[in-house]
Amino acid sequence: MKLATFQAGGAPQLGAVTGDAIVPLNAAAPGLPGDMTGLIATWPRVEADVRRLAQAGAGALPLDSVHLLAPIRRPGKIMAIGLNYADHIAESGQGTPEHQVWFSKAPTASNGPYDAIQVPKVSQALDYEAELVAVIGAGGRHIARGDAAGAIFGYCCGNDATERAWQHRTPQWVVGKSFDTHAPFGPWITTADEVPDPHALSIRALVNGEVRQDSNTRHLVFDIWDQIEHLSQAMTLEPGDLIFTGTPGGIGAAMNPRRFLKDGDRVRVEIEGLGALDNPCANEA
Repeated sequence: MKLATFQAGGAPQLGAVTGDAIVPLNAAAPGLPGDMTGLIATWPRVEADVRRLAQAGAGALPLDSVHLLAPIRRPGKIMAIGLNYADHIAESGQGTPEHQVWFSKAPTASNGPYDAIQVPKVSQALDYEAELVAVIGAGGRHIARGDAAGAIFGYCCGNDATERAWQHRTPQWVVGKSFDTHAPFGPWITTADEVPDPHALSIRALVNGEVRQDSNTRHLVFDIWDQIEHLSQAMTLEPGDLIFTGTPGGIGAAMNPRRFLKDGDRVRVEIEGLGALDNPCANEA
């Protein structure tokens, strides 16, 4: 099942994507939670109703007639792992980490799948990072590797957009990773039951139609189950939290000469079976 947050001339609402259409859920079932985090948190109780509504298709709208928003408009946590594909480690000039390298992105970085990524006023070193995003469902604390799959609600595409000058001016990456609009994800959440193996998905990033990143999630150094086990030792993973699982080689900062994003560029992130992001870049007003 593919679940989205969208607008169609009014307030944001939840929808189920079926082919080229989207089925509004809140109008058909006012008792459903009004946002995606609530839906995820109550999924065991409401799943059967949501699937019934999606199959019935009442009130379905053409997908291209609505505006898709970030599936979770203000995630509780956005956690992201660095240096997690061998080719990206090599292009970064660093060794394979002994331990997982984690940073956070501010919830205010959340951005829609087709909305503009801001080129910040304060620097012109904006880069892209195509990533598979895992969306936490049941979550919990001290989740064993063997139970990690059960903690995930679904998956989507993500772009860990990064302001490189700010990222590398200090040892801590959080600010350089947290500029407003620098975490586009979506275009919807594909529930985990429709992703038999998240470690066997092709992943690409294109800038203005040029392929820059082209890899497969099987090349993750620390796989998603490792990531869930590790993070949950430190923090409670809650419904709707996002895990950006790492980016492959091909970032603009590693090119010679470096090729950073500018006003008017367009970044597309594609992941097999999960859809695509397609974000224009625009100077910060």
